[in-house]
Amino acid sequence: MEVSHNPNGVWREAWSHLRQGGVSAFASWLHGCYMRLGAPTPAYERWLDLYGPATKVETDTLHPRLISILVPTYNTPDVWLRQCLDSVLAQTYPHWELCIADDASTEPHVRRILQQYVDHDARIRITWRASNGHISAASNSALAMARGEYIALLDHDDELHPEALAVMAEAFQLNQHWRMAYSDEDKIDAKGQRYDPYFKPDWNPDLFCGQNCINHLSVYERALVNAVGGFREGLEGSQDWDLALRCIERLHREQIGHVPEVLYHWRAVQGSTAQGVGQKSYAHSAGLRAVREHLERMARTGTAVTEIDGKLGMFRVRHPLPNVVPLVSIVIPTRDRVELLRQCVDSILALTSYANYEIVIVDNQSSEAATLDYLDEVATNPRVRVLQHAERFNYSRINNVAVASCSGDLVCLMNNDIEVITPDWLEEMVSHALRPHVGAVGAMLYYPNGTIQHAGVITGVGGAAAHPYCGMPKGYIGQMGRACLTQEMSAVTAACLVVRRDVYLEVGGLDESFAVAFNDVDFCLRVRERGYYNIWTPFSELIHHESATRGPEDTPEKRERFAREVELLRRRWGRQLDYDPAYNRNLTLTAEPFALSFPPRPLPVVQAETSETPRWLPATA
Repeated sequence: MEVSHNPNGVWREAWSHLRQGGVSAFASWLHGCYMRLGAPTPAYERWLDLYGPATKVETDTLHPRLISILVPTYNTPDVWLRQCLDSVLAQTYPHWELCIADDASTEPHVRRILQQYVDHDARIRITWRASNGHISAASNSALAMARGEYIALLDHDDELHPEALAVMAEAFQLNQHWRMAYSDEDKIDAKGQRYDPYFKPDWNPDLFCGQNCINHLSVYERALVNAVGGFREGLEGSQDWDLALRCIERLHREQIGHVPEVLYHWRAVQGSTAQGVGQKSYAHSAGLRAVREHLERMARTGTAVTEIDGKLGMFRVRHPLPNVVPLVSIVIPTRDRVELLRQCVDSILALTSYANYEIVIVDNQSSEAATLDYLDEVATNPRVRVLQHAERFNYSRINNVAVASCSGDLVCLMNNDIEVITPDWLEEMVSHALRPHVGAVGAMLYYPNGTIQHAGVITGVGGAAAHPYCGMPKGYIGQMGRACLTQEMSAVTAACLVVRRDVYLEVGGLDESFAVAFNDVDFCLRVRERGYYNIWTPFSELIHHESATRGPEDTPEKRERFAREVELLRRRWGRQLDYDPAYNRNLTLTAEPFALSFPPRPLPVVQAETSETPRWLPATA
């Protein structure tokens, strides 16, 4: 449909969408009009045109809590320094002070410009350092000047969104248990063009040990920052990462907030870390040290932090295994298709370096002679048991019956179309599953052609759940490197899932109402509901010959069953599916995961200021 050239017709069409479908339908119609006009702008530019302004906050409804903005400066180019300072003056929230510590700049324009701004607004204060001490020392000088209840960190050449402080002040007011919080961010080039947004997940400690996903804009209780000793010298380049790591050590996870709004614009010019950590290699080394020392302070003996080849600023954390590793029961349901089962079992036996495991094959009514012969043959291996399950196919029921008969401390649910390709796949998954707060652990699964099949599960996409990065080549980094990093996910696939047996039994195993699909999603959500956190790791790699046994969902009976299971998942979990904490409301639920959402999902509203329900999550979450 073309955009009408009749103004009255356009208004009638707009009003019809607004009246019948509300704001969301109107925004979708508006985006469609925009697209039909053929605008040759990138997706993020279109998104900014439609939804870029952050939530407007009525500042007179906010408690006047002073926010101290810390800005260390050193030889900042004239244009970037002015734009940084102007972005502070443009704040709609008036209760701020700007604490500038100039680190003995040698360029004369810096003192001249800073003094102009000090003379212009009494909220701007400055200290002139006598000698250059680098960014940590300068930041501490700015911190020493601060009088606010909160501090906000701003680099000397970056910009704040005009609503940045107002939105953060409202967030802290509505979430009074928060002691630190961070927002989404993007980059801004020399021409003022915004690009490369990072729509972040909610607090995700495993991801944070792999990359500084807090970064900008971060706001802290000043008392918290003072309690940890401010910024550490020697960690320059990653001093803000190190500060956040030391702060989170003193907090419960619910005290760390995330505001899903782009409130910070990171300047990307030559020499800036925004153009890559390689621009400042010392930042990479400092980040590695910060994470290592964080884990040491947390007494995680034996935990190692290593660089990821070719991924500056991103790290892998390896958790130790006990000297005597626990037994893992690998449960494999199967029916005929002996070539798949043989490939699966043979690859486990030939490649797996983990010392203590058993394979429990659950035969669900196989009838082909070759399959029955293979089952008799493989059962002679002391590592292998074969169980018979004569009931109608129900994936959840098969696994529940098998797990009840297992003696392993851990259970690995595995499809019979999985092929092991990395010897230490099980060590990696078990090392996470043994962590007390961890529930289910998922792996990186590839299609036979080497493209990604599974890199965790995002809930809500397509109305139920979906795998991100499907079909992307091996080595694809994903959104801001997330396809390369261990992280919490709301769910992982049961095609290859490791969990402690006591956790499996505690939540009642897989729900047998989900005979084929979404039993793993429902299981993982119930695990999370009991206070555990599900982990996905890209460092356990296997091949998944997906649906090779059951075939595609292409018959009326299978489609009807699939629709019933989608409906059951939606009925049980409701809005929680649409607000996955490992995802972001600005990312789509109707297309490929991590594409932009047109429009973003609305922010749920919490009326009571004293509510313990976060402002930025649904009341049911």
